[in-house]
Amino acid sequence: MVSAQPKDLLDRYWVRLTLIAWVVIAAWFLRDRWAQMHFLSLPDTDDNMRLMQVRALLNGQGWYDLRQYRMNPPGGFNMHWSRVVDLPIAGLILLLRPFCGPAWAERLACGVAPLLPLSIAMLGLVATVRRLVSPIAWPLAIAFLLCCSATMLMFMPERIDHHGWQLAMLSLTVAGLSDPMRARGGLIVGLASALSLTIGLEMLPFCAGAGAIIALCWVWDRADAPRMSTYALCLAGGCALGYAGFASYANSVLRCDALTPVWLSVMVVAGALLFLLARINPETRTLRLVLAVAAGLAIVAGFALVFPQCLGRPEQVSPELARTWLANVREAKPIYQHPLRTAIPVVTLPIIGVIGAAIATWRARRRPAFVGWMTVLLFTTMAALLLLWQARAGPGAQMLAVPGAVALAWLVLPHLLGSRWLAVRVAGTVVAFLIVSGLFAGYVIQYLPFARPSARVTTVMRASGSCNTNGALRPLDRYPAATIFTFVDLGPRLITLTHHNAVAGPYHRNGDAILDVQHAFTRSPAEFRAIAKRHGATLLLVCPNMAESTVYRAHHPGGFYDQLAHGKVPAWLEQLPLPAKSPLRLWRIRY
Repeated sequence: MVSAQPKDLLDRYWVRLTLIAWVVIAAWFLRDRWAQMHFLSLPDTDDNMRLMQVRALLNGQGWYDLRQYRMNPPGGFNMHWSRVVDLPIAGLILLLRPFCGPAWAERLACGVAPLLPLSIAMLGLVATVRRLVSPIAWPLAIAFLLCCSATMLMFMPERIDHHGWQLAMLSLTVAGLSDPMRARGGLIVGLASALSLTIGLEMLPFCAGAGAIIALCWVWDRADAPRMSTYALCLAGGCALGYAGFASYANSVLRCDALTPVWLSVMVVAGALLFLLARINPETRTLRLVLAVAAGLAIVAGFALVFPQCLGRPEQVSPELARTWLANVREAKPIYQHPLRTAIPVVTLPIIGVIGAAIATWRARRRPAFVGWMTVLLFTTMAALLLLWQARAGPGAQMLAVPGAVALAWLVLPHLLGSRWLAVRVAGTVVAFLIVSGLFAGYVIQYLPFARPSARVTTVMRASGSCNTNGALRPLDRYPAATIFTFVDLGPRLITLTHHNAVAGPYHRNGDAILDVQHAFTRSPAEFRAIAKRHGATLLLVCPNMAESTVYRAHHPGGFYDQLAHGKVPAWLEQLPLPAKSPLRLWRIRY
């Protein structure tokens, strides 16, 4: 397929060439998303809150103080995040300020920062594919990664929240699992898992799965003891260092939603037990299996006995908030509860990846690559199954499917490219790439009648987008700074773009304020006024047809917001002028 010299170049300089590819890809995305960067169009509530956390750090807020004082003032509320992801954003802002000023430093930093972990994710996948498929197959890994729609969204400019960094650690994890140098592989998996858990617990199932796979590999082959012992030390030590360096004051108590003493204890004990098993390293496979199962049961039983409060939802919210808010968070729902237009493009590549990894594992059953492929197959299958639990596993599942998809393509494409028929070489190769990469799903779904959003959904999406823009929110700064009572999902964007404060944001440690907002909009006007007064709010801001507002109207007809939507405005609300085409409505609350 390729002459000797290009093959040698691909094999010898794969790190340099991968980084060159990353620079080209990053430059393309920066150019493509320049308008979003110009208007600081942070796409998600978490991205806005992340920038507010960085701003607070640069303005002198304590390293271990992660309380957001612009929400629910004056006391604010604690975030369950850490400052790990704040560092590259803050560093870029400080670096760029002398050259372009504070405003543009923020915009550029928010554009560049999400692309940094993309380089790590690319290197991890490339290393895995080189080891398991072919030393020169790695360009396909980059091409297929770019086809991962859900994954790549986490690396786009302005997507500054922590998901991209956790995906990068997941890429390193699969590279470590497939590393033939056992001790190095264990070190990579242990440190990547520790850093991911220090950032947040979203990848906890993947980290637990990686640990289980390492233990199973040791059960299968006692020569894998160096991988397990190194992994155990790096996991326990890395989590301890992560806790000491990044855990906030609020995370020093026994909470279940972050790397607190709860999960630190679990990781240290798990690391100690796995290290002990690796040191004992009995010769018989049966005894190794018994010891591994006993260690796993001890960890689970100890967790249940010592931390029974964490056996339920890690957020530890009230039953009412779980029912009215958490149960309605889209990414926390199983993928089969999402519309087909969303679900099909997400699940297609993971399914292809599992099939490809299974075929590659079977073909490698008598070769040294068998163990590496088996770990990839187990990890990819676990990630795909996690979609049946929560759709937020989609980006990780797509990324982990890349090695399997590359193996399938490496099996099919040479036959097509070697055909004597031009049509097969050209059209066949293109069709095969579209199928194996999963790209065909995105094209096909556009033409399926049941996949088209309804007019109502289109209206809601348009309103939710337009109310978060600079053009909509900046005019609010013509009014003196105040606490504004508004929708939960509008709060983070409001405090990012204006000098006003908000009552609540979509964060579970802000649960009481979230319930207050819900009660205020769904009960009587008198109750709204009392709740707003209790929070010191002097302005009311709404966005008609925003997704959150439709919930209030649909589930609570006759409530305060439903009355407001029907034009029944209490006498104690004074409407304030906004630009003629503003999608927002603003009132002063008179007490």
